[in-house]
Amino acid sequence: MKFRMLTGASVLTAALILSGCSSGSGDAADGGGGGSSELTVWLMRDSVSAAFQKEFTAAFAAAHPDIHLKIQIQEWDGIGQKVTAALASNDAPDVIEVGNTQVAQYAQSGGLLDLSDKKADLGGGAWLRGLAEPGAWEGKQYGIPYYAANRVVIYRKDLFQRAGIDPAALRTRDQWIAATRKLNKGDQQGIYLTGQTWYALAGFVWDEGGDLAVEQNGKWKGALDTPEALAGMEFYKELQALGKGPKDADEANPPQAEVMAKGKVAQIIAVPGGANVVTEQNPALKGKLGFFPVPGKTADKPGAVFTGGSDLVIPAASGHQDAAYIFVKELTGDTWQKKLALAMSYVPNKTSLTSAVASDPGAAAMAVGAAQGHATPNTPGWAAVEADNPIKDYMTAVLTGGDLKREAAKTSEAITRAMNSAS
Repeated sequence: MKFRMLTGASVLTAALILSGCSSGSGDAADGGGGGSSELTVWLMRDSVSAAFQKEFTAAFAAAHPDIHLKIQIQEWDGIGQKVTAALASNDAPDVIEVGNTQVAQYAQSGGLLDLSDKKADLGGGAWLRGLAEPGAWEGKQYGIPYYAANRVVIYRKDLFQRAGIDPAALRTRDQWIAATRKLNKGDQQGIYLTGQTWYALAGFVWDEGGDLAVEQNGKWKGALDTPEALAGMEFYKELQALGKGPKDADEANPPQAEVMAKGKVAQIIAVPGGANVVTEQNPALKGKLGFFPVPGKTADKPGAVFTGGSDLVIPAASGHQDAAYIFVKELTGDTWQKKLALAMSYVPNKTSLTSAVASDPGAAAMAVGAAQGHATPNTPGWAAVEADNPIKDYMTAVLTGGDLKREAAKTSEAITRAMNSAS
């Protein structure tokens, strides 16, 4: 799943152009005999800057003069149907960037190349779990981790200082609650957390050892009614009460960064790019925002977070699979991962590269949390759950006085029905 880095709403509007995919079959890099490859790559809007693309393309051309690289920037809106159509055609691009949680549905169709035997060559032992796991399907690796982003706590430095709170000391959820309670006074909200910020809930559920759904005997079953998931919801309820976030809306309604910009919110849970929106809305807050990882249940590790981001896949229909692999290896290798992370404030695809973003406070906080990154259940059926998302209604019901166990059981049943009806 790709994060919209600045706001919850998409800012991408341009149309996708499906023309100009793979060229003919003569491919020296693929052992086709003579000539050079024209390698068509689909990268998504905002995954690379123009400057990074120019630098990478020039270096790639110098290192691989027999491969002509043709990068086409695509839009996230409507991309699912377009990728599905491309994979089913005889004219697919050679490499496609896809949201990490989208890999399973594309792999299920049989349209992707199995890259399992390339994991060691690509340094797969150090891949971020939240990118690597959803990139696999039925024991085979189809998606190669590209970059990640996850939520952190964006906080007001001045309000923390005034309250005598050191954010670096907030290592546990109990410490975080105590600090947030101290900040929540008068018309100042300790935290702005809406009732339906379900990705944050997922992190608390994972912290407890639970999950949103589990697979049993080949069937998926909703798991919000397990003791672990119930404990995660209990913590969410306690934290959400330390502010005035609406109980019947998500973080995009209204956009939480805009709420923080009004000056009465000490913290939000968001991707670091949200800080840019806050200061754009209220320039007086420039220099007053900081970041720290979502605290964990215990001090020995940060809180679990949903890992958004992208994987790179090679269509089975690509006529230049060897050249495509060379491209994937270059872009996901350590050299260019470090450059990409610095250029775009992303988390690199390997835990071993965390130090690459040490100079960027927001990205550094993300990288710490990414070590405890998770993804939504790795099955095409999960899309049916998110389409109607009963988890949001469950959260609102509990926060407005509904019985926790009864509402959790009802929602788990809804998740079970949705996941299995889609399979």
